[in-house]
Amino acid sequence: MRRVVVGCLALALAAGAVAAWLVVRAAEPYQGYVGGEQFVEIPPGSGSRAIGDRLVAAGVIRDVWAYRVGLWRAGQARRLQAGEYRFGKPMTPLEVIDMIARGEVYVVNVTFSEGLTIAEMARVADAHGFGPASAFVAAARNPSAVVAIDPAASDLEGYLFPDTYPLSRHTQPAALVSLMSARFRHVFTPELQAATRARGWTPRQAVTLASIVEKETARPDERPLVAAVYENRLRIGMPLQCDPTVIFALTRTGHYSGNLHKADLSLDSPYNTYRYGGLPPGPIAAPGRASLEAVAHPAPVAFLYFVSRNDGSHAFARTLAEHNDNVHTWQVEYFQRRHAGQAGAAARPK
Repeated sequence: MRRVVVGCLALALAAGAVAAWLVVRAAEPYQGYVGGEQFVEIPPGSGSRAIGDRLVAAGVIRDVWAYRVGLWRAGQARRLQAGEYRFGKPMTPLEVIDMIARGEVYVVNVTFSEGLTIAEMARVADAHGFGPASAFVAAARNPSAVVAIDPAASDLEGYLFPDTYPLSRHTQPAALVSLMSARFRHVFTPELQAATRARGWTPRQAVTLASIVEKETARPDERPLVAAVYENRLRIGMPLQCDPTVIFALTRTGHYSGNLHKADLSLDSPYNTYRYGGLPPGPIAAPGRASLEAVAHPAPVAFLYFVSRNDGSHAFARTLAEHNDNVHTWQVEYFQRRHAGQAGAAARPK
């Protein structure tokens, strides 16, 4: 009997030692993969055992036993989430399991700024590895995503919402375009559409005007003012005479050099608002939320003109005489003072 008791005690001690050893292993950081990072894809519907097998095979966790003990200690077996995970340092099983339970999937954050065209967005996507740019452009030629909003759309120019998108590494250009157009539909709400219709705009006209506002100013406080200027001009039949529309036309034909010249203002294009009255045929860039809201709620002002102050802001005027004074102050005198200052600096002894 004594031998049996001693044997059972020995087994218990051995089992305890093994358990303690497993607990220790489950708390040890481990990296069994070569290189600075390892990605593990967990498909939707994967069970905890299948997830453990993937982590062990990828060298993220030492072995199945360390995984099981970690899972037992974490109590997260039912909370593990699908997705792609990036591991870039030695981690304990508990840390790995906690990451997956929180759903900290690996994403690439890509920012598309307000005022970009489809071609410019395509280059941004390509630069972040979501190219080629040609595939993005090809996907954006399909207007089906906004046909309910704009039946006349021939592509998605203006309808890809500028924002920061957290993307899986495997996102394809067509999927990205679909995501961006869906985001636009979410932002351009029925209420916002109703507000623009109340001002006499179709959705296409509203987005077109918003794209012009977006290109003319980056200042939130000025967007309602710029929207008012162009609405006022359209109401009295005055040409928009908007430089960004000419630049858009030149870019579409591959003739924009980076500078707008006087001769460019005679370009025969429906987007040339110096030559053709009214709004251009469609959006010239991607407007952000603030520009869309500015078109829906322009400032209650009688301004018809504005000119750059060369610091990102603009001077607004109601009459041509006021505008000419502003042009003289902010274009003629400003550059005269600047030139005189540069000449004086060059003349001073070093």
